[in-house]
Amino acid sequence: MARPRVLSGIQPTADSFHLGNYLGAVRQWVGMQETHDAFYFIADLHALSVNPSPAELRRRTRVSAAQLFGAGIDPERSTLFVQSHIRQHSELAWILICNTGMGEAARMTQFKDKAAKSGEASAGVGLFTYPILQAADILMYQADQVPVGGDQKQHLELTRDLAQRFNNRYGETFTVPDPYILKEVEKIGDLQEPQAKMSKSSSSPQGILEVLDDPAPLRKKVMRAVTDTGSEVLADPENKPGVTNLLRVLSVLTGTPIPELETRYEGQGYGAFKKDVAEAVADTFTPIRERTEKLMSDETELDRLLAVGARRAEAIAVETMAKVRDHIGLLPKG
Repeated sequence: MARPRVLSGIQPTADSFHLGNYLGAVRQWVGMQETHDAFYFIADLHALSVNPSPAELRRRTRVSAAQLFGAGIDPERSTLFVQSHIRQHSELAWILICNTGMGEAARMTQFKDKAAKSGEASAGVGLFTYPILQAADILMYQADQVPVGGDQKQHLELTRDLAQRFNNRYGETFTVPDPYILKEVEKIGDLQEPQAKMSKSSSSPQGILEVLDDPAPLRKKVMRAVTDTGSEVLADPENKPGVTNLLRVLSVLTGTPIPELETRYEGQGYGAFKKDVAEAVADTFTPIRERTEKLMSDETELDRLLAVGARRAEAIAVETMAKVRDHIGLLPKG
């Protein structure tokens, strides 16, 4: 029986993934290789919506790919590629834009949130239409399932609507994808403001744990993390948000239930507890960083791996677009 095909992407908008990215997506993608026909991509076209510099975009695209390989994405078991290497993404996005109503595009709440932060008048059209490019990414590969967290459910519903509308208008063309609900990971907070989500865009450098940090800075950030009054290592989100945040980190990285951790550190205070959190973070990230650095030092090999993924992806994209072009009435090239 064929494995269900899954597709997901990550934007190259930072020099390193952080703990939230790793737990919420990357680590789970690695596990899905065992059960799915996995397609993952670096969403560099999506990244253009924030106008990165050309050098920055190239560097971050490579380092994002290297981190995925370093975290355990296996080029033999998964197809990992760069979005812009498959030109059919842009073509299909335009076709889907022509089948999308202004009202349904305007209802996308993420556009409203991001536009509010940057000022709606200065928000680019790319930010408005990127859910439609996202739909093209998914439908191009006839994905059966799409990993989603809470903030992406609305976009997947748009993708499903567009697939069904296209199929009804032009004949059966696209697989209508189902959500693959990612394992709910406890919210990882900013180390300095634990009640706020750890985020590349809003966290301070001391509040975020980056995958590519050296062990010493990682340990220092954890040891300086905000804790709370008292010395008890207890999960209490309202009264002890700092300790609760660190308990969540240690629990998810070691697979140890929080009640068991509370018992382990009873009467010990914060020092030993923080030290163990720091070691768990360093032990998790160090091998990923080392493999990433090795790939980044050999761009020829990294680009070769991405070319292998692009060839696999392109074969499917060409097939999908031939069907799409025929169904909507575009003339074939003579």
